[in-house]
Amino acid sequence: MSESTKFTTALDSDAKRTPLRVAFVTRRTSPQVKTTDDPTVMTYPEAILRAVAAVQVLTIVLVVISLIWDAPLEELADPMHTPNPAKAPWYFLGLQELLHYFPPVVAGVIIPGLVVAALIVIPYFNINIEAEGIWMKDRVRRLRIFAIVVTVFSIVMAFFEVWAVLIPTLMIAALMIYAEGQAPQPGFQFRTWLAKKSVSYWVMTWFLIEATVLTVIGTFFRGPGWSWVWPWRS
Repeated sequence: MSESTKFTTALDSDAKRTPLRVAFVTRRTSPQVKTTDDPTVMTYPEAILRAVAAVQVLTIVLVVISLIWDAPLEELADPMHTPNPAKAPWYFLGLQELLHYFPPVVAGVIIPGLVVAALIVIPYFNINIEAEGIWMKDRVRRLRIFAIVVTVFSIVMAFFEVWAVLIPTLMIAALMIYAEGQAPQPGFQFRTWLAKKSVSYWVMTWFLIEATVLTVIGTFFRGPGWSWVWPWRS
């Protein structure tokens, strides 16, 4: 132990707040430290083993499914004949749908890059460190910023006529306003539940809904020449 190490005496039973301690045990005292168990598990081996078991179960399920049902593959590619429409795999159809509205650089690079960056950075914002509800503190300032962001975003989407993005965005914004608009009451469990959601929850919810809507439109509502078609009409 280095000579620069200094010890101070204090009364504290929190082992996490003061992990370095010296206990003075007499005949009438006990060295037991009073603390409470947190609802967490160790990364190794508990969490790692659970993840490995989940991956193994998922792998077995996928293998069984692949043995029972054949994959819906199309015919062999013909370089002399390009199908119309030429659709990307389902997990890229959302991006392909954005290419219908925006230039390739905007739809394929800027928008996905901003969304991914937001999903990574937003959980580390100061207003989201404790995963508290977005309207729990500084409501007026946050509401003003929220209104500016939604207004600018809506104007841009309306200018490009990207209704598939604008309508779900306004629906999410309406839910956020509903969560902020009235005081919590015992009979409004849904509003109370929404009010406790953090910024990262709302951003991730918006992202998943937008991705689902764009993928569904690209899968079922796009025909020859990437024109709009109704799936129940030939």
